[in-house]
Amino acid sequence: MATSKPTAILLVSCPDRRGIVAALSAFILENNGNIIALDQYVDTEDGVFFARMEWELAGFAFPLDQFAARFGAVAEPFRIEWSLHRSDQPLRMAVMVSRQAHCLYDILARHESGEWPAEIALILSNHDDHRGLVERHGIPFHHIPVSAANKAEAESRQIALLQKANVDFVVLARYMQILGPAFVEAFPMRILNIHHSFLPAFAGANPYRAAHDRGVKIIGATAHYVTEKLDEGPIIEQDVIRVSHRQGVDDLVRLGRDLEKIVLSRAIYGHLHHRLLVYKNRTVVFS
Repeated sequence: MATSKPTAILLVSCPDRRGIVAALSAFILENNGNIIALDQYVDTEDGVFFARMEWELAGFAFPLDQFAARFGAVAEPFRIEWSLHRSDQPLRMAVMVSRQAHCLYDILARHESGEWPAEIALILSNHDDHRGLVERHGIPFHHIPVSAANKAEAESRQIALLQKANVDFVVLARYMQILGPAFVEAFPMRILNIHHSFLPAFAGANPYRAAHDRGVKIIGATAHYVTEKLDEGPIIEQDVIRVSHRQGVDDLVRLGRDLEKIVLSRAIYGHLHHRLLVYKNRTVVFS
């Protein structure tokens, strides 16, 4: 959903040195921009500066298609890597799901209520179970079966479909297939995944049963960007809750799914509002 006052959002990273914040702020001020948010962080171990700056576009001195040419005088001396975004240009999201629908229901509800500045371009599944649910929301649904025999061909079709729809990023809402290298390369740091936080201790088909049998006292969920290394991409968001001997396996599953929904929604929110920067295999998450 676009805000009543459109803003520009600048994400930057560069070697840390004195004067970066002053230079960034002066550039916006000199061009009649009103800064409404500034969050910065320095990785003192590696000496890297990160920042997120947001300012109102009303009254700004020049259109943003001229930003690269004008900002170079600031970026080059500080060796700044940067990206620029507009709050009034919602991102196009695709959702991939298998049979478990709890995250899909949550995404559809948040989208329908206007909570996110996003368009759901399509929903893609390796099963046909949720076609009716999705089509009731007026969103295109695509079913592409995936098996060991056709995986490469199926992923090629999926990639082509997503690219044709001009998708900005992909959300794996409990999509129970491991993505191949070609898929990950097609959307680098633009695929968000959610899973329980038992990994790697309780992997496999029934982690909640295994966790219950071990008497775990904490369960959790992790959202991360997808890389070629399975479940090892930069972590975006995590949360945990305490459990006890009183909870059975069904209770753990219910509580775990609730956590998965909220953790995934937080990760999507951060991505949509351009609050995330990836550095090495970590994320800087701006408030």
